[in-house]
Amino acid sequence: MLLRSLCALDSGAKNSLETIIQLIERRNQEAVVDVKTVPLDSLDGWAIDENGSLVHSSGKFFSIEGIEVKTDYGGEREWGQPVINQPEVGYLGLIAKEFNGVLHFLMQMKIEPGNISRAQFSPTLQATKSNFRQAHRGRKPFYLEEFENAAPRRILVDQLQSEHGSRFLRKRNRNIIIIIDGDIEAREDFCWITAGQMKALMQMNNKVNSPARSVFSLLNMGAFASPFDDTGALSDFGRALLLSATTNHSLHTMEHLLSWLTDIKSRYDMVVRPFPLNKMRRWRMRDGEIVHEDDKYFKVIGINVSIAGREVSSWSQPVITPVQKYLCAFIMKEINSFLHFRVQAKLECGNYDVVELAPSIQCLTGKDGKPDGPVPFFDYAAGAKPECVLHDTVQSEEGGRFYHDQNRYMLIMADGGLPGELPEGFVWMTLKQIYGFLRFNNFVNAQARNLLAALPYV
Repeated sequence: MLLRSLCALDSGAKNSLETIIQLIERRNQEAVVDVKTVPLDSLDGWAIDENGSLVHSSGKFFSIEGIEVKTDYGGEREWGQPVINQPEVGYLGLIAKEFNGVLHFLMQMKIEPGNISRAQFSPTLQATKSNFRQAHRGRKPFYLEEFENAAPRRILVDQLQSEHGSRFLRKRNRNIIIIIDGDIEAREDFCWITAGQMKALMQMNNKVNSPARSVFSLLNMGAFASPFDDTGALSDFGRALLLSATTNHSLHTMEHLLSWLTDIKSRYDMVVRPFPLNKMRRWRMRDGEIVHEDDKYFKVIGINVSIAGREVSSWSQPVITPVQKYLCAFIMKEINSFLHFRVQAKLECGNYDVVELAPSIQCLTGKDGKPDGPVPFFDYAAGAKPECVLHDTVQSEEGGRFYHDQNRYMLIMADGGLPGELPEGFVWMTLKQIYGFLRFNNFVNAQARNLLAALPYV
């Protein structure tokens, strides 16, 4: 079922890929959107409290607060920064339905205030708890009742997954996919898309938003594969991915990997405590924005928003906008004839449990495209031969909390020049083993899930 959807780019799909691209382009052209940057102290409904934190008058939605971090893992051992504190769990939900034996997903062409392009394909339901409990006094999100009333037998995936740990404080969302049998209306700005078409859209810049990529990453193609499936439509790399997702032959056993990760979590500590934002040594309010004294990392700015067709059409809010961009890359290699991924255990201040599994490379870069200091395997990835680069796109991060934030995502097949020795905190895993960790909460970070979602099979 899923493999047929993965191979359906045009034949077997309700809409051709060309039609889907035209739909999102038309949505962008017709959208009525007005986003203006404003000083933080002028945001309607928001106030700066005695600690310099930004809070909403309702006490709901989210806040921008200060934290102090101390750790004995990694290069940087102590720092302070602003973070988004949004403890409520939101919905990232996909509705799936078969049409003529091919599984389709109901996607929304959703406009977020921080998007580079106005509209991007998003999950069927993308809503915070404040949204679906109508704290904003707007209408309820479409299709909410389908997820609230879903029978267990209709639930394909249902997991709590973390958000970006460098900017959110212990934030999780419910990633859920349900299969519908009966008729269901595709409302205006919604359309049915196959898994293969979603993969194709993810090979383009800024077409699929970060929440949608997160949910799609949970679709383990290996778990739905059968020995009788026709894999002729898959590329050679796609067949290697499917084999890596189903094999029991790996460099390390799952028990070894669990012990490796448990050892890191038990040997190292991370202490995160609240700290007044207005007393941080290296962050300050300047020209109505919260900035780092060296103009690094990111800024917190204010925006006034007007978007026609949303649950609420106009509002004000703070957002994070980047000063530096990330490079996120998985390096892959065949080991004993099976594809393995080089994975790292990465600490971020917002993690629940010290480290999460991350791509081989996940680092900030400067204006010259290089990191500030040494990063394992960065030079190898930056100098990768074109024939070794299987995916190289720029993708927007979550547009509801981040403003014009886009990062580079790469998949690189290793050649003979890859350094063989692994630093502490790195290990090789098959795709099946990564999905083994992905079945549980807070093991695989958002950047790794973004790359897993984009794995090209055809």
